[in-house]
Amino acid sequence: MGIITIILLALGVAMDAFAVSITNGLCYKNFGRKEAVMTALTFGVFQAGMPVTGYFIGSAFYEAIAFLDHWFALFLLGAIGVNMIVEGLKTYRNPEDCCLTEDFSWKLLLTQGIATSIDALALGISFAVMRTNIVLAIFCIGIITFFCSLFGTFLGKRFDRYLKEKAEIFGGCILIAIGLHIFMEHLI
Repeated sequence: MGIITIILLALGVAMDAFAVSITNGLCYKNFGRKEAVMTALTFGVFQAGMPVTGYFIGSAFYEAIAFLDHWFALFLLGAIGVNMIVEGLKTYRNPEDCCLTEDFSWKLLLTQGIATSIDALALGISFAVMRTNIVLAIFCIGIITFFCSLFGTFLGKRFDRYLKEKAEIFGGCILIAIGLHIFMEHLI
């Protein structure tokens, strides 16, 4: 897997964190610079850490599933992408459900970090199957997620909540396109 594909994958999985960051910046009263940096750092660490776990799981089963690598990439990236698109469309239809009334807390941030990085766990499995350079991949994912999340918190403070679902839909489309690309590359 080339560097451009890894960067595009990193952007795709970062869109969940970006969307949640927009919502955090928009919806929480006590959300300032310190919370923005902690949000970006938390999301970056979780998004970079989960693929490592997935990579080790995938590596353990590599020999048994190596001949199906392109199918796994297509299925995992497609499923993650479709889920992101569906969530984005739900938010688009019910934007009033976006904002929460409670105060921003560190417990909430950790929960969000885990929730937004589950798809990165599945991505790590496909990294193992595709024999991707995991160090390069997690570095790109962590850095890109950090900056996307930081930017998202500031957008949320200044702009409209409708950016959230657009980010999720865009990220989902990127992941589906990359899954199809990997699949077609192996068939041809």
